[in-house]
Amino acid sequence: MSRSRWSILTVIVVAQTGSISLLFGVPFLIPLMRETEGITLTQAGTVAAAPLLGLLATLIIWGALADRFGERLIMTIGILGTGVCGAGATLTDGTAALGLALVAAGAFGSSINVTSGRAILAAFDVSQRGLAMGIRQSAQPLGLSLAAVILPPVGLAWGYREALLVPAGICLVMGVVVAVVVPSHPREERSRVRAPSPYRDMRLWRVHLASTLLVWPQFVGGVFALTYLVSEQGWDPVSAGALLAVVQLLGAGGRIGVGVWSDRVDSRMRPMRIIAAAGTVSMIVWALGDVFAPALALFGLVAVTVIAACPNGLAFTATAELAGPAWAGRAMGVQNTGQNSMAMTVAPVFAAVVTAIGWPLALTAAAVFPLVAVGLTPVRGERSGGAAQAQPERALT
Repeated sequence: MSRSRWSILTVIVVAQTGSISLLFGVPFLIPLMRETEGITLTQAGTVAAAPLLGLLATLIIWGALADRFGERLIMTIGILGTGVCGAGATLTDGTAALGLALVAAGAFGSSINVTSGRAILAAFDVSQRGLAMGIRQSAQPLGLSLAAVILPPVGLAWGYREALLVPAGICLVMGVVVAVVVPSHPREERSRVRAPSPYRDMRLWRVHLASTLLVWPQFVGGVFALTYLVSEQGWDPVSAGALLAVVQLLGAGGRIGVGVWSDRVDSRMRPMRIIAAAGTVSMIVWALGDVFAPALALFGLVAVTVIAACPNGLAFTATAELAGPAWAGRAMGVQNTGQNSMAMTVAPVFAAVVTAIGWPLALTAAAVFPLVAVGLTPVRGERSGGAAQAQPERALT
């Protein structure tokens, strides 16, 4: 069983990496998109945010379906659908049609977020769950790193739409692998558990809200780092993409590291609060560097991109533990919905703010979001509500 659960986790990480590289890799194509289509930064940012609309619309639905039918079926449908829609996006004409295809890809891709977290809740006990969820959450920076390395050069050679065929192909291959390897824990396999709603506890709401606020610095870095390096510091897209690929790898390591940290200190929220404070400081450093020193701005940009990626695994682990197996799919759907609601607004809103008031003030304003998250993170009494008693779902089957 020990060997099996690590195999399951490996397949989940590879599948989610492919999905992330498609759904969140579009920002690395923004300079090429603007050059090809002749559109503004705000328009390009809106297209880049299109997958989030699909994600937002379907997360809770996929979570409920995963609770009902199990992980294997829902994850397989989701990863295959993501690949098909991503490949279809290359056949579109105009940015509106491209955006619709990306919305559809996001709608399928959202299933992977909730089902993969639920599968890890089933496979790992509380002593290793932070590590496992951190590894699972490393798929996001790994996917962004893959996109940063592959999409700009392929886009330069073949066109920015055609570049999407690479992550789409990964999704299609991994759909077959998921169907073979990932187990399933549908509701019928449990002993008719009738758990009360975890939303009677305000801590779960605070976890959702704090992690939603932390999306802002994460997506400012993820969406606009390459554009900032190209437009403000004169980098070429390929070199900027290579740097950001390394940065995303650091972010992946950071997610795993904070997962281990949370297991060892027996807390998800204390590390999350510290990381939120560090994200506030790094955003201000980026803003000050833009005014006074390009090297300082680069340091702040890297720090924001790495640090902001770290707390996601903590929030998802806390959500799963507070919700319990009977509610895990739906609770992680709610968690993802809140985060993606925020993420969907970041690209167009931040682009408009930058256009109106410039980078330094826009970055300073962005620092408010993680600062508020520091106060909202529910550290007091974290373990008293039964998170430590949350058992692997397999114990209920």
